[in-house]
Amino acid sequence: MVVNFINEGSVTDVQGFEAGATYAGMKTYAKDKYDLGIIWSDLPCVSAGVFTTNKVISPSTSVSRDNVLKGNVQAVTVNSGIANAGVGNAGKLDAEEVIELTANKLNIKSENVAFLSTGIIGVELPMALIRTALQKIEFQPNSGQLYAKAMMTTDTKPKECSVTVSTNGREFKIGGVCKGTGMIHPNMATMLAVVTTDAPIDQKLLQDIVKHTADESFNMISVDGDMSTNDSYIILSNGAAGGEIITYESPEHEDIQNSIKEVVQYLAKEMVRDGEGATKLFQVTIENANNIEEARDAARTISSSSLVKTAVHGNDPNWGRLLASLGSSKAEVDESKLSVYINDICILEDGLPIPFFKDAIIQQMVDSEITFRINLNLGESSASAWGCNLSEEYVHFNSAYTT
Repeated sequence: MVVNFINEGSVTDVQGFEAGATYAGMKTYAKDKYDLGIIWSDLPCVSAGVFTTNKVISPSTSVSRDNVLKGNVQAVTVNSGIANAGVGNAGKLDAEEVIELTANKLNIKSENVAFLSTGIIGVELPMALIRTALQKIEFQPNSGQLYAKAMMTTDTKPKECSVTVSTNGREFKIGGVCKGTGMIHPNMATMLAVVTTDAPIDQKLLQDIVKHTADESFNMISVDGDMSTNDSYIILSNGAAGGEIITYESPEHEDIQNSIKEVVQYLAKEMVRDGEGATKLFQVTIENANNIEEARDAARTISSSSLVKTAVHGNDPNWGRLLASLGSSKAEVDESKLSVYINDICILEDGLPIPFFKDAIIQQMVDSEITFRINLNLGESSASAWGCNLSEEYVHFNSAYTT
């Protein structure tokens, strides 16, 4: 398998997909600002997705989840600025209307459309504005960045990429776009993500792929420990590349899954890197845990720790915080077998501290990207999670989010 990232790649680099966006009035106006967009394939698609586990869920998300899991969504409308959550039955009626308006515009069935919302909770969608603006959206093959901008809230930049994949004599493209900088925590985040591919993939396999790749990307990041009401990760496969449908038995099965994983891991790290007030990205890798579940939980627990995040912010090589957080995870730990590394510099081996020159480690932690690696020396399973520093700017921003 060969995977190559496309320079300045976009979700619409995949053949058959096009997008468009406009400004409807849900966000404060500025030049080149968008808050309503549509991406779609003119070919029928197979769809799959995973969604928020929050008990308070936006009707935009629940209605879309039902359509996506039927397996034939080929268009995804998105709005930003208003989450369409906490507004009672009106939210469901508005979501259903946006889906119907999109279906009519594209001349497809309502069950072939999903609708994603993001923004402030407790505000109804301005349907009069949306009805008018939706009709103004014009589609272009290379307008993925407009769609990426249309889903941004506190994001400072669009987040998108695309790759070409060569496997078993076949070539495919995969594109991805996402948003999210705050309320990011394992088990999804305040994030919306759409992945497109021209590979023909069996629907049951695609649903397994979306679950597995979420577990290794969007479910392994943390900005602030809060979970959103609107989290959605959707994959659309239109099969435009042709050839036999990829099933569990196909030789391309694992390569396609791994390629999609590369795309969504890139997007996940872009979200953490752009976390509200963040200036640093750090990776926590757990090695040789008893099983993958324990490895993932340990990595997520450490990457979510406020004390670890503040230590990263202050360039403080306080590795005791790593151990304290590790010990609170569900992973089995034998202190006498632990080894800990900061940027590949060993500071604890077989449970015993290694003398180090503190200023040298501080200098390592000044970098914008830092790696913490902990070897449990108990099994053969490994996992990585990603977090960002917790800064004064994050507190300032979120103390006045609606004011």
